Order: sequence, then C-alpha cells, then structure tokens
Amino acid sequence: MNLSSFTSLFKKNKHKNLGLPESLLLKKLKLLARENNFVIFENITIYHHTKNFFIPLLILEKQRGIFLFEYKGWSYDDLKNAKAEKASNQESSNNTLAFEKSHEFIKRKFNELLHNDGVPISNYLLMENLNQDQYKHLDVSFHELLPENKIMFNDSSTASILEKMMQDHEEISNNYKTSDIMSTLLIQYAIIDKNKNIHLASNEQMKFINSQLVSFEVLRGPTGSGKTSSILLKAILEKLKNPKLKIAIIKPTNLACDILKKQLLDTIEHAIIEIDLTAIEIITPANYMNRSVRYDLTICDDSWACPDDFLTELNMVRNNNHVIMVENINTPSDTLHFSKNFKNEYKDIFFQEANPYAKSLQIISTLLLTSKPSDILVVGSNLDKVKLQDDLEFYIEGQATVLDAKRSLIDQSLDNLLLASYDDICSLDVNYVILMDICLADIKKVEYAFNLCRKSVYVLYDKESENLESIRKNFESKQN
Repeated sequence: MNLSSFTSLFKKNKHKNLGLPESLLLKKLKLLARENNFVIFENITIYHHTKNFFIPLLILEKQRGIFLFEYKGWSYDDLKNAKAEKASNQESSNNTLAFEKSHEFIKRKFNELLHNDGVPISNYLLMENLNQDQYKHLDVSFHELLPENKIMFNDSSTASILEKMMQDHEEISNNYKTSDIMSTLLIQYAIIDKNKNIHLASNEQMKFINSQLVSFEVLRGPTGSGKTSSILLKAILEKLKNPKLKIAIIKPTNLACDILKKQLLDTIEHAIIEIDLTAIEIITPANYMNRSVRYDLTICDDSWACPDDFLTELNMVRNNNHVIMVENINTPSDTLHFSKNFKNEYKDIFFQEANPYAKSLQIISTLLLTSKPSDILVVGSNLDKVKLQDDLEFYIEGQATVLDAKRSLIDQSLDNLLLASYDDICSLDVNYVILMDICLADIKKVEYAFNLCRKSVYVLYDKESENLESIRKNFESKQN
C-alpha cells in the first residue's frame, strides 16, 4: 500500500469533505487553545493572486508561530499490513510531513505583504482512530515518514499535545500582533480603515462573512459595528468562491458609493488577489432600479436611508436572487446581529444649550488647537453649511468642505473639515461631530450622526425637542 497522500496533505479547496469532523481529538485541541489563549481557525482557505490553499485546522501561538493540522481517519486495521512510501516527486519538510507546498504558499504571502518569512510553521497529523501503542506496531516506514512527535493520537492528553507543539519552536521575538499575522493570511477577514490600518474581523463578523447565502436575510447592528466592512469582505469572498457571481452593493448616495469603492480597491490591493472588480458593482438605489442586469447577490447597506419605493422594489426580487439588508439597530434580534461597537463607546458626549451657530464656531476653534480639520464634522441645515464655510475662512482658510452626497468623491475633499446636512453623512468616519438643528431632522438620521464620531459628540440646541429627548434617553440608557 503506497500512502503517498501523506506527503501532500493540503490541497486546493475543491472538495467539501476536507473539513475536520468534530472528534474527541479536535475537542481536546480546542480546549487546549482556549486554556492557552491560542488563536484557532477551522476549515479556512488562504487566497493569493489566482490560487488558494485549503487548511483544515490552523492554530496560532504568536511567540512560536503557526501550527497546521490534517485529519486522517485510518485505523490500525487499515495500516497494520501496509508500508508508507513517499511519492518520488515529493520532498519532506523538516524530515516530517511533506507540507512544503503549503509552507511555501504561506511564506510567499508573508513576503509579499510583510516583506519577510513571517512566523515559523509546523505541521501535525490528527489520528482519531489510532492510539500510541498501535502506532509503535506499524511498519518502520511509518515511523520514518511520520515521526511520533508529529502525530496526535486518540489517547493523547492535552498535556502531551501541548508538549509536542511547544518542542518544535523556541519562543521568538517579533513585533507582529495576532491581527497582523492572521489578516495577512486570511484576507477575507482583513478590515482596512480609512487610514489604511488593518484589523482582523471579530468572531461575529467572521460568522457573517462565512455564512451560507440564503434568499433573504437581515444584518443588524449599531453604527460603528463594522457592518459595511463585513459586507464588503463577504462580497469579495463570495466572488472568490464563485468567479461568475454578479454582485451589487447598494449605498444611499453617490458619495457613499465612492467611499466604499475606495475601500474595496484598498482591500483588494492589500489582499494581492485577482478578481473581476467589474462584477462587484457599488451603486445607488436609482442606478440599481435602472439596471437591466440580474444580480446573483444584492446587498443593501444603510437601508434606513434608502427610499421606501426602492425597498419595496428590492423586496420583490428576493425570490430571484440572494438579498442582504443592512440595518442600524442597537437592540439584539434573532437575525444576524453585530453587538460590538468598534468606535469608542465611551466617547465624550456634550449636550449644550446655546446659540448653536455661535457655539459651533467656538467648539471648532478649540478643537483645531489640538486636532486636524479633517477630524471634525459639523452636521446641520443646508443654510448652516454655507454660512459656516464663509466664517471658517478666518480659522482654516480653504480647509472646509461643504459636502454634497449627490456629487462624487473626486469633486470634494474629505481631508478637510466637513460641513454636511443630515442627508450627506452616510459612510463618514471622524473623531469629532457637532450636531445642530436636530429638531428639524429625521430622528434616524440624527441617531446615525450621533454615533459617527470616535472621540466626542457635541449636541447644540436652543430649545427642547422630541429628537433631543430621544437622544438623551438613548444616551442615558447606555450609561446605565
């Protein structure tokens, strides 16, 4: 019996049966990972350029590196009369299991993104139906090709498993965070912010990104919970899995579409993958309704800001393709829900009764002493936008942008202090928000604006209103 498959255990993800069964041995590994704060990933695919590698199980220990695992269900009866023979066209890695192709693939990914080999890589075999004593009675060829210290047996204790893993590598010193390593390998979970910083998706985001497409589903979560970044990654992953897929991501305004297109390009550039970007269209509701294209997947982001007639139309196509609606809701629900807010939940909040216009100028001048103009967003009426721009010439000449969400990103700079109405603010991300005229705006848009900032929000008013009371109540409920 020639078991050459031992020497090429990791192959491209062409078969769904490559996943690990939920065995007792796997449960031990998961327990070990939890107890030692290791990061564990099951049934993952690493994408690079036009190629991909499927990994049944990966464990990361930041100070020692990456541990790869493959499962084999062979029993002692299957192997007792056999000899293990390495295929002639394979070479072993570290005189153990021959994972050199997967090692090379991972190292190439590290080198192109981090410009070095990254962290050490080790590999192991999970033998759920073989114990340590039975292994000793196998032909010596197994011992040579599959050393005992590279096999986890069904009677291996968590202590012995940990010992085998730790003996491979001494602790290493590296400046990488866990998120640096895994977002380099798993680009489908790499979230890139407006400053091009890279973050690893949370568990609930990964669950959504990996979820099977259904005819209709709703993703809910508060502003700042990473819904937009997650739908972008899901679109990319679905496209990688099925290159023929046609995808539409709907944003309420032209400006919001352009901001997301830039994020898509930044994500693809980081990922070093080759996909047809023309098959992921980012369009407004009006453009979507005028298209004759039949999309396989339609994702409607910020659905709260889309016209009612469009939402009714979208509801009618749900039986012909996959539709994901994205809503801003803070309360948990039975549907897909993100609970974590990645913007500062403990931001400073100021309710100030004063002349809103004069007070806004005072706050802006104070913030500019320590912050960049682009850190600040002022939201009010269309009239306020124009008046403030004129007065701000005294403080920051030429560095204030009056936003118009109907116009494209190329026609207006987001690197300036931003002056916007409540209809212009989808997809913006700033440190400081100043809210004016809240009594005149739709409460959903006021709540969205209230949660846009990362550091401080200033609510300016000259009289009480229902919207003000609603915002206060929401703020007080979070404090309690």
